[in-house]
Amino acid sequence: MYAITIPEPGGPEALVWAEAPDPVPGEGEVLVEVVASAVNRADVLQRQGFYNPPPGASVHPGLECSGRIAALGPGVSGWSVGDEVCALLSGGGYAQRVAVPVGQLLPVPKGVDLATAAALPEVACTVWSNIFMIAHLRPGETLLVHGGASGIGTMAVQLGKAVGAKVAVTAGSPEKLARCAELGADVLIDYRTQDFVEELDAATDGAGADVILDIMGAKYLERNVRALAVSGRLVVIGLQGGVKAELNLGALLAKRAAVMATTLRARPEQEKAAIVAAVREHVWPLVEGGAVRPVVDRTLPMEDAAEAHRILESGAHVGKVLLLAP
Repeated sequence: MYAITIPEPGGPEALVWAEAPDPVPGEGEVLVEVVASAVNRADVLQRQGFYNPPPGASVHPGLECSGRIAALGPGVSGWSVGDEVCALLSGGGYAQRVAVPVGQLLPVPKGVDLATAAALPEVACTVWSNIFMIAHLRPGETLLVHGGASGIGTMAVQLGKAVGAKVAVTAGSPEKLARCAELGADVLIDYRTQDFVEELDAATDGAGADVILDIMGAKYLERNVRALAVSGRLVVIGLQGGVKAELNLGALLAKRAAVMATTLRARPEQEKAAIVAAVREHVWPLVEGGAVRPVVDRTLPMEDAAEAHRILESGAHVGKVLLLAP
C-alpha cells in the first residue's frame, strides 16, 4: 500500500507519500480500506517530532478515518467485510489501509456520506469525553469553547447547544465568529480585540462559565480560572499557549472549581472503546437527526497532505480538512 511517511521530522515537506507495508489485523481488529482521513493538530506535532505514536500504534499520522472493512481479524464479530465505517485511531489514517481495534469502529451515520464521515470520530470522541463524561455539562449551564471555529470547536458548539447549554466561543476573526454563530454559538468573542473574561462576565451577569474547553494551556490558565463560575470545570486538551503557568489555588478554592487535563490518543483501548460506545449512543442520533453535523472546510488528495498541514497551521480553515485516499 501507499501511506504518508515521515522520514525525518520537519515542516510540511517532511510528509512523503511512499510505499509502506500492509497492516495485518490482529486479534480483535479489522482491516479498513481507507476512503478518507482528517487532519488534526496532533498530526502536525507528530510531523515535527514532538508527539510520537503510542507503543504498538501505526507510525503513520492520522487519528481518524472512514472507509470499508476489507478483512476481519481473529475474534471479531458484529461486523462484516464491506461494511462502511469510520474509526478513531491511534495512528495510521494517512494511508490506503489501516488496522483498527473493533471497539474503535463506528457505523457511518445515516445522512452522512462516507468520505465526510472521516471528519467525525476524533472530534466527537474528544468533545463528548471531555465536556460530558469528565466535565458533566448540564442543560442551562454556560460552556466556553476556545477556538470555536476549529474542528473540535465546531463540534463542541453544536453538542453544547443540542443539550441545552448557553455556548460562548473565542475565535480570531469576524468571519470565523460568524460561522460559529451559524452553528448556534450565543456569545461571540474575538480574542484578538476583546478580553474573553470581560466579555463572558458581561454576557453571564458576572456568573462566568460552568465548563471551559481549552486548547491553549499555560497562556490562558489564569484568565480561564477567573472566567470560571462557582463549581466551574476547566478542561485543558491542548497546549498551544505553553505548558507551564502559575496557578492561584486560592481562586480555585473560592470558586470550588476544578482544573482537569486530558489526552485521547494514549488512552488504553478499553477506555477508547467506552468513549466510542458513548459517542455512538449519544452523538450519532444527534447527527442522524440533523442537530449536529460534520463541518468540513475542504478536501485534498492524501498525497497533498503537506498542503493540508500548511492550511491547518495557517489557521485558514473552519472545521476539518479532509484527505481523500486514492
